[in-house]
Amino acid sequence: MTKIVVDGHEIDVPGEFTLLQACEAAGAEIPRFCFHERLSIAGNCRMCLVEVKGAPKPVASCAQQVKDQRPGPNGEPPEVITQSAKVKSAREGVLEFLLINHPLDCPICDQGGECDLQDQAVAFGRANSRYDENKRAVEEKNMGPLVKTVMTRCIQCTRCVRFATEVAGVSELGAIGRGEDMEITTYLEQSLTSELSANVVDLCPVGALTSKPYAFNARPWELRKTETVDVMDAVGSNIRVDARGNDVLRVLPRLHEEINEEWLSDKSRHAVDGLRRQRLDQPYLKTKGKLTPVSWPKALEAFASRLQGDAKKIGAIAGDLNEAEGLKAALDLLRGLGVTNTDCRQDGAQIGQSGQRGEYLFNSTIMGIEESDALLIIGSNLRLEAPLINARVRKTWLSGALDLIGVVGENLDLTYGYEHLGVGPSVLVDLAKGKGDFFKRFAAAQRPMIIIGMGVLIRKDGAQVLKLAAEIGMKAKIVRDGWNGWNVVHTAAGRVGGLDLGFLPIEQGLSTQAMLAPGALDTLILLGADEVKAPAGTFVVYIGSHGDAGAQQADLILPAAAYTEKNGTYVSTEGRVQQGLRAVFPKGEAREEWAIFRAVSALLGTPLPYDTLEALRAKMRADCPVLAGLDFAPGASTPLELKRIGLAGDVDHVPFSSPVGDFYLTNPIARASETMAACSASRKAASVAAIAAE
Repeated sequence: MTKIVVDGHEIDVPGEFTLLQACEAAGAEIPRFCFHERLSIAGNCRMCLVEVKGAPKPVASCAQQVKDQRPGPNGEPPEVITQSAKVKSAREGVLEFLLINHPLDCPICDQGGECDLQDQAVAFGRANSRYDENKRAVEEKNMGPLVKTVMTRCIQCTRCVRFATEVAGVSELGAIGRGEDMEITTYLEQSLTSELSANVVDLCPVGALTSKPYAFNARPWELRKTETVDVMDAVGSNIRVDARGNDVLRVLPRLHEEINEEWLSDKSRHAVDGLRRQRLDQPYLKTKGKLTPVSWPKALEAFASRLQGDAKKIGAIAGDLNEAEGLKAALDLLRGLGVTNTDCRQDGAQIGQSGQRGEYLFNSTIMGIEESDALLIIGSNLRLEAPLINARVRKTWLSGALDLIGVVGENLDLTYGYEHLGVGPSVLVDLAKGKGDFFKRFAAAQRPMIIIGMGVLIRKDGAQVLKLAAEIGMKAKIVRDGWNGWNVVHTAAGRVGGLDLGFLPIEQGLSTQAMLAPGALDTLILLGADEVKAPAGTFVVYIGSHGDAGAQQADLILPAAAYTEKNGTYVSTEGRVQQGLRAVFPKGEAREEWAIFRAVSALLGTPLPYDTLEALRAKMRADCPVLAGLDFAPGASTPLELKRIGLAGDVDHVPFSSPVGDFYLTNPIARASETMAACSASRKAASVAAIAAE
């Protein structure tokens, strides 16, 4: 720790702190535009000027560290003054320069009400303007379907440029020109290709970059804000849902250092317009080959009559977006009826068979990636499957701590350097035998990690490939005291919760593939499962929020609430239990899944032992204690025996491939989103253009 005096108060701070951070630690407010804690230092806005005793003029507090300051003549700590007349005059001058060319269009700017420039102009600027010349104008830039530009407002803070280059890992933004002619632009006028591109909107301190889908929709003071959890992937990103009336208008990231820091993927942020389209808002029953609206009592009677059949001929498949409460209610009802055919792995992932929770978790934790020094990625395109985990890998790689990364699978741009070891399981066979220079370096690492993607687990030989990965882990000793390097990246928000609850086949029950075989079942219940094809002749009951593929093949549709319309528990890929909160009410006659199963259980004469969400949660936690620990990632504390993972046998040497073909269209909500459709079309057009250019 280093001593420093700020406005007469002596404090101890780390020497690596900037003067700006030290001043804030002392309670002083320091304005800034270009400085951001997660980006490199630019020092180009000069708004953070402070007076350092002994310095001839004010200094940029963001660009100097505490440890670099000279002590006084008698060895006293360096002294910083943040409220002197010199500092006040300097800040007023900086703001006056910044406002020279800034348009006075606050009433029509989407940044109005949450604009740093507005706030700081009031707090630190002059009361009037002395500038009477013409302001410059700048042409708008093409940044794709998500980012709207009004570049005349840009103050060249370069936050967006640094984010794209450093965090997103795509060098697609930069500055051209000098002085008054300087402009921020995309290279070759192409749209941004990063899956994290819309974070530049949050970073922009003025209204130069705003959300294109949200443009002119609402003012911030009109919105009702709800803190909840994202379900577009299994990362468990913390989000804030902003709604007006019963419409969700936007989603923003919430700060959570251990998960998403303060970033959010484009799909999580902008798929929300899909919540208003293709919604199921009333029950439907197929009559004479055509779905017709029916009342809830009639729909529940039809559902109950199907559940009174042969339990061996009834099955249920859970989708990707289900909360734990709905799965628990479904499981309690079906088990009470003797149904053993249940599966939460609609993609057929071969995981969860060993009975160890650590088998299917990201045990190193997302934040733990920063402690790793060696990484082996098997069958995963992290950039599409979990963009925020990929960003954390890049962050650690940039720091120099993670200096050994190997990939077995597709040779793709993951935004960081790696050694491409091969495309298929044959590489794993050699690694499992301890062969190759990469394995020697990997095994010699202090904290090695293996990351396994769904591209491995959904294969027919997924269990056998999993066995090879476990053998590599045993030889490299990735599970050690205080460290567990075995990690599985899930792509479905509801998957880990389903595995924790035991939503799996029991007593020779049928798995997803077996349930979809012709003649296997009489009744198939799809709990938001839209990625499966039911066989002809099977009565399909679909319980979900959108009229996607699952509803189109259904004989009975029971409308359910979407994730923003219910209180629910979700378990992330790292085993972190989090609760989502309802932001708006369900559309039309839609109901929460657990309430649907509670109602039908009463018709069957075997009512479930809970009438409220609180009672359901109490039973859920009693039956599955791991769901009681909120916002806790177990990490290395989860016991794991690698030798029990997977099944021995031959492997197919077909190359690994990611299950995520189109990042923007992976679930019913995203597929219903016009914004995601535009992003998908833009990405495809860019790919075609790139191929043509080659």
